[in-house]
Amino acid sequence: MIADQLAASALPAYGNDVVRAPNLERLGAEGVVFERALCASPLCVPSRASLMTGLLPSRTGAVDNAGVLPASVPTFAHHLRAAGYRTVLAGKMHFIGPDQLHGFEERPVPDIYPAGLDWIPDWRLEDDERLAWYHDLTSVTRAGPVRETLQIRYDAEVAEAALRAIAETARDPSRPLLLVASFTHPHDPYEVPADVWRRYDGVEIDAPRYPEPPEPLDLPTRRLRAMLEADRVDVDGENVRAARRGYYGAISLVDDHVGSLLSALAGHGLADDTVVVFTSDHGDMLGERGLWYKMAPFEDSIRVPLFVHAPRRFGARRIAAPVSLLDLAPTLVELGGGSAPVGVDGASLAATLEGDAPPVRDVPLEYLAEGVRSAQVTLVRGGFKLVRGHGEPDLVYDVDVDPGERVNLARDESRHDEVVSLRAATEARWDLAALDAEVRIGQERRRVVARALATGELASWDLPAAPGGPYVRSGDDFWETLERARRV
Repeated sequence: MIADQLAASALPAYGNDVVRAPNLERLGAEGVVFERALCASPLCVPSRASLMTGLLPSRTGAVDNAGVLPASVPTFAHHLRAAGYRTVLAGKMHFIGPDQLHGFEERPVPDIYPAGLDWIPDWRLEDDERLAWYHDLTSVTRAGPVRETLQIRYDAEVAEAALRAIAETARDPSRPLLLVASFTHPHDPYEVPADVWRRYDGVEIDAPRYPEPPEPLDLPTRRLRAMLEADRVDVDGENVRAARRGYYGAISLVDDHVGSLLSALAGHGLADDTVVVFTSDHGDMLGERGLWYKMAPFEDSIRVPLFVHAPRRFGARRIAAPVSLLDLAPTLVELGGGSAPVGVDGASLAATLEGDAPPVRDVPLEYLAEGVRSAQVTLVRGGFKLVRGHGEPDLVYDVDVDPGERVNLARDESRHDEVVSLRAATEARWDLAALDAEVRIGQERRRVVARALATGELASWDLPAAPGGPYVRSGDDFWETLERARRV
């Protein structure tokens, strides 16, 4: 089960005492909890391609939200299908390109977002230039209860399709089932049905720990604030509380769907023979640093929940060492009876689930999309973390002692040796100049293709949707489509 834009810090299993999510709380209490699981890239398409393949975005080509994952790159769905599994994807995976299955046999609910080259970043722009599909702060200033949104309708359909797949497996268990149920909440807009909103009546909504950016202002924060027009839009304390309440309500909505799937597994007698994994593609800044949504190299944006629940197979425990969503593909393949794929950037956690110590290694992340103007990489070693943009000053944080990432240690003489070692490891892993040039060439090539495909008769890569279905298709105006589906 995959949520969208769910920060680990927003769940009870990670210390949040405001959010109402009893089913996820149960998964955490009974399962293996990875306390610091990090996405491979804090954006939907690259993160999801990486969790499916175990490869960093620079190796899949899915570097941004118009990045195409080649059909020839194996995913965990390919591996498990070859091993005899029935492979079903219900919901969002944000595959870009003509292959909308990538190893899945069945996809009863298409993607909510377009499969075309609609959202290509442009690093030629100045920091204050905006593309039409950029996030703004409307989701923050307009948060509240509604009757319906595109996301609410979509997630209900995802849950129904997943429940059907479980029931079908119970009726015909001749093939084991790989089911991915991928929801779009708690992704903005921060709007939920009124009955879900009311669950937080009388609840004190916690404020961001550090709502103001640090001084001096770092480049990633400055650019993302400019992208969101954070210095032009007035966001007051009430807006922040409402947005966080809406986000928490959306988590409760996901929790309801999780509960229905867990109940179905139990009701069909499948719970004892099922491994349930719950995670998210990336987090949400939720007002920290004055930032919202994802795209940032900071903890609230990159740290995600990761639960593995199979009480008869794995004892409940918590793993403190950093792991990556790159580890998910080799882990699932090994848990499904196969051999963990070689040549990937992740490492199987199957032995860790059985009780072994987690692998000791640096955890890499890449960000090659909108909100930056050059290739940006991050390397995590324990609580120590280095963020480097090509040609830009390093940011170094020790999140164990500075969880808000307020103090840049890049020039701290007391941490000199650690910083030098992390820099050397970063330079050994990435040729940033070459990566930067490669991404820029890729953007230009795709701009040519996108212009051509938008000329004449449109040949869409989107899977067919039911008439009036709650989806954004290639060529649609993203914001208008969301608005048409919204009912207050």
